[in-house]
Amino acid sequence: MNKISIGQYLPFDTFIHRLDPRVKIVGVFLFIITIFFVDDFITFIPFVVLLIAMLKVAKIPIKSVIRSLKPLLFIMIITGIINLFTTPGRVIANIGPLNITYEGIYRTAFTLLRLILIILSTSVLTYTTSPMELTYGLEKLFSPLKRFGFPAGELAMMISISLRFIPTLFDEAQKIRLAQMARGADFESGNIVNRAVAMIPLLVPLFINSFKRSDELATAMEARMYRIGEERTKLNEIYMDRTDYTTLFLFVGFCIIIIVKHFI
Repeated sequence: MNKISIGQYLPFDTFIHRLDPRVKIVGVFLFIITIFFVDDFITFIPFVVLLIAMLKVAKIPIKSVIRSLKPLLFIMIITGIINLFTTPGRVIANIGPLNITYEGIYRTAFTLLRLILIILSTSVLTYTTSPMELTYGLEKLFSPLKRFGFPAGELAMMISISLRFIPTLFDEAQKIRLAQMARGADFESGNIVNRAVAMIPLLVPLFINSFKRSDELATAMEARMYRIGEERTKLNEIYMDRTDYTTLFLFVGFCIIIIVKHFI
């Protein structure tokens, strides 16, 4: 489990940890949206500097940052290959019928950098915000929609539980994989079809354990008098102070500057 970083929380006492969860949620949301307005590498520099500063202030270890990229490494490789071989332009080299172009290399590096920044910004949120704080923050953000019948509390609970159990599912998958390999299972040899078939002994018990764990969680929530649609009290209410508003104002200003620059 210590090798899985997605959904984990590092309980440090830093400036970013003490920020209201709503500020961090909105900040990450704006960060991701604004990244898509970047159209050159130079404009990425302030994003990289800001992200490095947040990681430094939050005292997030570099090993945890690297581990947060590993689960999505396959997606990053596929994305890079698609951009590398499908982007038309000046041909640099040929691999059979496929062409590698200067524009393809540029677009691949650009897309991967954008994807890495998105992943790391999301990791900052989960590293510095506990599952309960994340639930409270999402519920507060969605609360204006309650008047339209939107299940804000239930949706916030579902999102926080999903994030919380990602490391648990990875851990169980690893344990099942090692147990199956001890019984002679082979997950690495053969072609793609053989590997896909070999994954069945791994996926079936993983799904069974997931359903069992969800049933146990539902029973535990019912035993604690959790009822869908009922107004719930909180042990620690969250409030935004001057520091939260100032941080949010500065971050919104940063995003507005980048977006305006894109249209100028």
